[in-house]
Amino acid sequence: MTPHYPAHILQLEGADAIAFAHAQFTSNVRSLQVGQWQFSAWLDAQGRVLALFHLGRPSDDALLVLLRGGDAASLAQSLQRFVFRSKVKLTVLPVQTLGTAPARESYALHREGGAYIWGCGSHSLVTGAATSDDDWRLPQIHAGWPWLPTAALGELLPPALSLERLQAVAFDKGCYPGQEIVARLHYRGGHKRHMHCVVLSQRLTEGTVLRQDGKGVAQLLDIAVTQTDVQALAVLDDEVVKQLENGVVNELDEGISLRVTKSWSA
Repeated sequence: MTPHYPAHILQLEGADAIAFAHAQFTSNVRSLQVGQWQFSAWLDAQGRVLALFHLGRPSDDALLVLLRGGDAASLAQSLQRFVFRSKVKLTVLPVQTLGTAPARESYALHREGGAYIWGCGSHSLVTGAATSDDDWRLPQIHAGWPWLPTAALGELLPPALSLERLQAVAFDKGCYPGQEIVARLHYRGGHKRHMHCVVLSQRLTEGTVLRQDGKGVAQLLDIAVTQTDVQALAVLDDEVVKQLENGVVNELDEGISLRVTKSWSA
């Protein structure tokens, strides 16, 4: 796998940094302890995911937003409109290398020199690593940790990315952008697109929309090419999943087929 995912990080600092993030992001930011990280997201008013990220708390009045897709400068520009009189400073950090380190406790955040180590259980992510690698990608695909290609930003609702399972959305805190949509989908259900780990019949590009009879029925997120196959996270229409024969969907346009190996609900 050719390394191609650098670390885009936005830093929030100031007396109101925690309160500001708690009011904007989907997770329960106030519960985040120093030296820990959590999954979180920023939504538009219609509940679509504009940004998905690891939210780390290196100190009492500071947060690090490690984006899983997109760039920190665009996020900072969009968030700046909501700062008003809050005592919070948004700083786009220089783009850093992203690498893999040995296993460390999930959700632990540790600083070593100029690098941060984000514990992921079976491995760790390192931002500011001496060298870049993508060894973390395949285990994270298997874990159902999505990375959003540009084409997916602002297109998907939280249930399609299984954000509730990742504890990236809170239902017991005050309002945040898209909160009404998140609550409605949680309590009433009805969303008809969900995330799956799949093996593809051929190498495709992240963000590709797969079609059936000309209709878009799936979107590919992260993709990892191994020595034996092509694995990916994909958001599939539930109707397509119902067509599975021995776990395989064969009737996609352009002769593409996929095999579902794991599925996640909201």
